[in-house]
Amino acid sequence: MLPDYLIELFSKQTYNPENFFLIAGPCVVESEPMVMEIADRVSSICKRLEIPYVFKASYRKANRTSANSFTGLGDDTGLSLIKKVGETFGLPTTSDIHAHDEAAFAAEYIDILQIPAFLCRQTDLLVAAAETGKIVNVKKGQFLNGHSMKFAVEKIQKVGNHKVMLTERGTTFGYQDLVVDYRNIPWMQAHQVPVIMDCTHSLQQPNQTSGVTGGNPQLIGTIAKAAIATGADGLFIETHPNPAEAKSDGANMLQLDLLEPLLAQLLKIRKAVI
Repeated sequence: MLPDYLIELFSKQTYNPENFFLIAGPCVVESEPMVMEIADRVSSICKRLEIPYVFKASYRKANRTSANSFTGLGDDTGLSLIKKVGETFGLPTTSDIHAHDEAAFAAEYIDILQIPAFLCRQTDLLVAAAETGKIVNVKKGQFLNGHSMKFAVEKIQKVGNHKVMLTERGTTFGYQDLVVDYRNIPWMQAHQVPVIMDCTHSLQQPNQTSGVTGGNPQLIGTIAKAAIATGADGLFIETHPNPAEAKSDGANMLQLDLLEPLLAQLLKIRKAVI
Protein backbone atom coordinates (compact mmCIF):
# COMPACT_ATOMS: atom_id res chain seq x y z
CA MET A 1 0.00 0.00 0.00
CA LEU A 2 1.36 3.40 -0.95
CA PRO A 3 1.93 5.91 1.86
CA ASP A 4 -0.37 8.92 2.00
CA TYR A 5 2.14 11.29 0.42
CA LEU A 6 2.44 9.08 -2.68
CA ILE A 7 -1.33 8.62 -2.90
CA GLU A 8 -1.60 12.41 -2.94
CA LEU A 9 1.22 12.66 -5.48
CA PHE A 10 -0.59 10.31 -7.88
CA SER A 11 -4.05 11.78 -7.25
CA LYS A 12 -4.33 13.09 -10.83
CA GLN A 13 -3.72 9.64 -12.28
CA THR A 14 -5.93 6.58 -12.60
CA TYR A 15 -3.98 3.52 -11.56
CA ASN A 16 -4.18 0.14 -9.86
CA PRO A 17 -3.03 0.68 -6.26
CA GLU A 18 -1.61 -2.85 -6.18
CA ASN A 19 0.86 -2.04 -8.97
CA PHE A 20 4.39 -0.80 -8.44
CA PHE A 21 5.06 2.83 -9.40
CA LEU A 22 7.45 3.93 -12.11
CA ILE A 23 10.00 6.75 -12.23
CA ALA A 24 11.17 7.07 -15.83
CA GLY A 25 12.49 9.48 -18.42
CA PRO A 26 15.71 10.50 -20.13
CA CYS A 27 18.95 10.84 -18.20
CA VAL A 28 19.16 14.58 -18.87
CA VAL A 29 17.03 17.30 -20.45
CA GLU A 30 18.40 17.35 -24.00
CA SER A 31 15.70 19.43 -25.70
CA GLU A 32 12.03 20.31 -25.35
CA PRO A 33 10.88 17.99 -28.18
CA MET A 34 12.76 15.08 -26.65
CA VAL A 35 11.37 15.39 -23.10
CA MET A 36 7.86 15.95 -24.47
CA GLU A 37 8.04 12.88 -26.70
CA ILE A 38 9.32 10.64 -23.92
CA ALA A 39 6.80 11.90 -21.36
CA ASP A 40 3.94 11.50 -23.83
CA ARG A 41 4.85 7.93 -24.73
CA VAL A 42 5.65 6.74 -21.22
CA SER A 43 2.55 8.34 -19.70
CA SER A 44 0.39 6.70 -22.38
CA ILE A 45 1.95 3.31 -21.61
CA CYS A 46 1.40 3.75 -17.88
CA LYS A 47 -2.22 4.76 -18.39
CA ARG A 48 -2.86 1.59 -20.38
CA LEU A 49 -1.16 -0.56 -17.75
CA GLU A 50 -2.55 1.39 -14.75
CA ILE A 51 0.90 2.11 -13.35
CA PRO A 52 1.42 5.36 -11.37
CA TYR A 53 4.13 7.37 -13.10
CA VAL A 54 6.68 10.06 -12.19
CA PHE A 55 8.58 11.80 -15.01
CA LYS A 56 12.33 12.02 -14.40
CA ALA A 57 15.07 14.00 -16.09
CA SER A 58 18.19 15.66 -14.74
CA TYR A 59 18.26 19.41 -15.28
CA ARG A 60 22.02 19.33 -14.83
CA LYS A 61 24.51 16.47 -14.83
CA ALA A 62 27.06 17.45 -12.20
CA ASN A 63 28.67 14.01 -12.04
CA ARG A 64 30.31 13.19 -15.38
CA THR A 65 33.48 11.21 -16.01
CA SER A 66 34.89 13.67 -18.53
CA ALA A 67 34.90 17.47 -18.43
CA ASN A 68 33.90 17.35 -22.10
CA SER A 69 30.59 15.55 -21.42
CA PHE A 70 27.23 17.28 -21.89
CA THR A 71 25.90 18.65 -18.59
CA GLY A 72 22.63 20.31 -19.60
CA LEU A 73 20.90 23.31 -21.17
CA GLY A 74 21.23 25.50 -18.07
CA ASP A 75 19.47 25.19 -14.73
CA ASP A 76 16.57 27.56 -15.46
CA THR A 77 15.91 26.05 -18.87
CA GLY A 78 16.18 22.46 -17.69
CA LEU A 79 13.92 22.91 -14.68
CA SER A 80 11.40 24.95 -16.65
CA LEU A 81 11.10 22.18 -19.23
CA ILE A 82 10.62 19.54 -16.54
CA LYS A 83 7.88 21.67 -14.98
CA LYS A 84 6.28 22.09 -18.41
CA VAL A 85 6.22 18.32 -18.86
CA GLY A 86 4.45 17.93 -15.53
CA GLU A 87 1.86 20.57 -16.36
CA THR A 88 1.29 19.32 -19.91
CA PHE A 89 0.74 15.66 -19.03
CA GLY A 90 -0.51 15.98 -15.45
CA LEU A 91 2.52 14.17 -14.04
CA PRO A 92 4.57 14.51 -10.87
CA THR A 93 8.22 15.17 -11.66
CA THR A 94 11.65 14.59 -10.18
CA SER A 95 15.25 15.60 -10.74
CA ASP A 96 18.48 15.35 -8.78
CA ILE A 97 20.11 18.11 -6.77
CA HIS A 98 23.78 18.31 -5.90
CA ALA A 99 24.26 21.02 -3.26
CA HIS A 100 22.25 22.41 -0.35
CA ASP A 101 21.70 25.76 -2.07
CA GLU A 102 19.96 24.03 -5.01
CA ALA A 103 17.20 22.47 -2.90
CA ALA A 104 14.83 25.43 -2.44
CA PHE A 105 15.39 26.58 -6.04
CA ALA A 106 14.65 23.17 -7.58
CA ALA A 107 11.66 22.63 -5.27
CA GLU A 108 9.86 25.47 -7.06
CA TYR A 109 9.76 23.33 -10.21
CA ILE A 110 9.61 19.65 -9.20
CA ASP A 111 7.71 17.38 -6.82
CA ILE A 112 10.45 14.98 -5.67
CA LEU A 113 14.02 15.96 -4.85
CA GLN A 114 16.43 13.19 -5.72
CA ILE A 115 19.72 12.85 -3.82
CA PRO A 116 22.48 11.23 -5.91
CA ALA A 117 24.09 8.09 -4.52
CA PHE A 118 27.54 9.66 -4.15
CA LEU A 119 25.97 12.39 -1.97
CA CYS A 120 23.69 10.31 0.25
CA ARG A 121 25.77 11.08 3.37
CA GLN A 122 25.89 14.87 2.85
CA THR A 123 24.02 16.12 5.89
CA ASP A 124 23.56 19.71 4.73
CA LEU A 125 22.15 18.50 1.41
CA LEU A 126 19.69 16.08 3.05
CA VAL A 127 18.56 18.70 5.56
CA ALA A 128 18.08 21.37 2.89
CA ALA A 129 16.03 18.95 0.79
CA ALA A 130 13.93 17.99 3.80
CA GLU A 131 13.27 21.62 4.70
CA THR A 132 11.53 22.22 1.36
CA GLY A 133 8.72 19.91 2.46
CA LYS A 134 8.99 17.98 -0.79
CA ILE A 135 9.32 14.21 -1.08
CA VAL A 136 13.00 13.28 -0.85
CA ASN A 137 14.30 10.22 -2.72
CA VAL A 138 17.76 9.22 -1.55
CA LYS A 139 19.78 6.86 -3.70
CA LYS A 140 21.82 4.38 -1.69
CA GLY A 141 25.52 4.97 -2.03
CA GLN A 142 27.44 2.36 -3.99
CA PHE A 143 29.62 2.03 -0.91
CA LEU A 144 26.83 1.31 1.62
CA ASN A 145 24.42 -1.45 2.49
CA GLY A 146 20.71 -1.01 3.10
CA HIS A 147 21.05 -1.02 6.89
CA SER A 148 23.27 2.07 6.77
CA MET A 149 20.63 4.10 4.94
CA LYS A 150 18.71 4.47 8.19
CA PHE A 151 20.95 7.43 8.98
CA ALA A 152 19.92 9.26 5.80
CA VAL A 153 16.27 8.62 6.66
CA GLU A 154 16.80 9.89 10.21
CA LYS A 155 18.47 13.10 9.01
CA ILE A 156 15.45 13.93 6.85
CA GLN A 157 12.83 12.92 9.40
CA LYS A 158 14.58 14.83 12.19
CA VAL A 159 13.72 18.03 10.30
CA GLY A 160 10.05 17.00 10.44
CA ASN A 161 9.75 15.72 6.89
CA HIS A 162 8.58 12.10 6.80
CA LYS A 163 8.14 11.98 3.02
CA VAL A 164 11.20 9.83 2.32
CA MET A 165 11.99 7.17 -0.28
CA LEU A 166 15.14 5.13 -0.82
CA THR A 167 16.57 3.78 -4.08
CA GLU A 168 18.82 0.78 -4.60
CA ARG A 169 21.27 1.36 -7.47
CA GLY A 170 23.94 -1.28 -7.10
CA THR A 171 27.12 -1.74 -5.11
CA THR A 172 30.70 -1.11 -6.22
CA PHE A 173 32.34 -4.29 -7.45
CA GLY A 174 36.01 -3.75 -8.17
CA TYR A 175 37.04 -0.54 -9.88
CA GLN A 176 34.64 -0.24 -12.83
CA ASP A 177 31.59 -2.37 -12.22
CA LEU A 178 28.53 -2.74 -10.01
CA VAL A 179 26.51 -5.66 -8.66
CA VAL A 180 23.03 -5.70 -7.15
CA ASP A 181 22.48 -7.23 -3.73
CA TYR A 182 18.71 -7.73 -3.49
CA ARG A 183 18.91 -8.07 0.28
CA ASN A 184 19.07 -4.28 0.29
CA ILE A 185 15.41 -4.00 -0.76
CA PRO A 186 13.93 -5.57 2.40
CA TRP A 187 16.71 -4.08 4.50
CA MET A 188 15.76 -0.57 3.38
CA GLN A 189 12.03 -1.29 3.63
CA ALA A 190 12.69 -2.03 7.30
CA HIS A 191 13.21 1.73 7.68
CA GLN A 192 9.47 2.07 6.95
CA VAL A 193 9.88 3.90 3.63
CA PRO A 194 9.10 2.94 0.01
CA VAL A 195 12.04 1.37 -1.80
CA ILE A 196 12.76 1.78 -5.50
CA MET A 197 15.03 -0.27 -7.75
CA ASP A 198 17.12 1.74 -10.19
CA CYS A 199 17.24 -0.76 -13.06
CA THR A 200 19.52 1.26 -15.33
CA HIS A 201 22.20 2.94 -13.20
CA SER A 202 22.75 -0.36 -11.39
CA LEU A 203 24.08 -1.68 -14.72
CA GLN A 204 26.65 1.05 -15.21
CA GLN A 205 30.33 0.38 -15.72
CA PRO A 206 31.59 3.74 -14.47
CA ASN A 207 34.80 5.66 -15.08
CA GLN A 208 35.93 3.85 -18.18
CA THR A 209 39.29 4.91 -19.59
CA SER A 210 37.49 6.29 -22.66
CA GLY A 211 35.92 8.95 -20.41
CA VAL A 212 32.41 7.61 -21.10
CA THR A 213 30.54 5.37 -18.65
CA GLY A 214 29.69 1.94 -20.03
CA GLY A 215 26.83 -0.37 -19.19
CA ASN A 216 24.89 -3.60 -19.72
CA PRO A 217 21.41 -2.55 -20.92
CA GLN A 218 20.62 -6.09 -22.07
CA LEU A 219 20.22 -6.96 -18.37
CA ILE A 220 17.67 -4.24 -17.51
CA GLY A 221 14.83 -6.76 -17.69
CA THR A 222 16.71 -9.17 -15.43
CA ILE A 223 17.33 -6.49 -12.80
CA ALA A 224 13.71 -5.30 -12.95
CA LYS A 225 12.16 -8.77 -12.73
CA ALA A 226 14.29 -9.72 -9.74
CA ALA A 227 13.44 -6.43 -8.02
CA ILE A 228 9.69 -6.92 -8.39
CA ALA A 229 10.00 -10.52 -7.23
CA THR A 230 11.93 -9.26 -4.19
CA GLY A 231 9.15 -6.81 -3.34
CA ALA A 232 10.36 -3.41 -4.59
CA ASP A 233 7.70 -0.71 -4.30
CA GLY A 234 8.81 1.18 -7.39
CA LEU A 235 11.15 1.04 -10.37
CA PHE A 236 13.46 3.68 -11.80
CA ILE A 237 14.21 3.28 -15.51
CA GLU A 238 15.97 5.76 -17.74
CA THR A 239 14.69 5.47 -21.28
CA HIS A 240 15.30 7.11 -24.64
CA PRO A 241 14.02 6.62 -28.22
CA ASN A 242 17.60 6.07 -29.39
CA PRO A 243 20.04 5.44 -26.50
CA ALA A 244 23.01 5.43 -28.89
CA GLU A 245 22.35 9.12 -29.57
CA ALA A 246 21.59 10.11 -25.96
CA LYS A 247 23.79 12.84 -24.52
CA SER A 248 24.21 11.07 -21.17
CA ASP A 249 24.12 7.45 -19.96
CA GLY A 250 23.20 6.07 -23.36
CA ALA A 251 25.16 2.90 -22.59
CA ASN A 252 22.77 1.80 -19.86
CA MET A 253 19.37 3.25 -20.88
CA LEU A 254 16.39 1.23 -22.08
CA GLN A 255 15.26 1.78 -25.63
CA LEU A 256 11.81 3.34 -25.37
CA ASP A 257 10.17 0.79 -27.68
CA LEU A 258 11.07 -1.96 -25.20
CA LEU A 259 9.44 -0.34 -22.18
CA GLU A 260 5.81 -1.45 -22.57
CA PRO A 261 6.45 -5.18 -23.08
CA LEU A 262 8.84 -5.17 -20.11
CA LEU A 263 6.32 -3.43 -17.84
CA ALA A 264 3.61 -5.89 -18.91
CA GLN A 265 5.85 -8.78 -17.86
CA LEU A 266 6.65 -7.10 -14.57
CA LEU A 267 2.96 -6.67 -13.73
CA LYS A 268 2.51 -10.43 -14.05
CA ILE A 269 5.35 -10.99 -11.60
CA ARG A 270 3.94 -8.38 -9.25
CA LYS A 271 0.55 -10.07 -9.29
CA ALA A 272 2.18 -13.40 -8.45
CA VAL A 273 4.13 -12.13 -5.44
CA ILE A 274 1.77 -9.73 -3.65
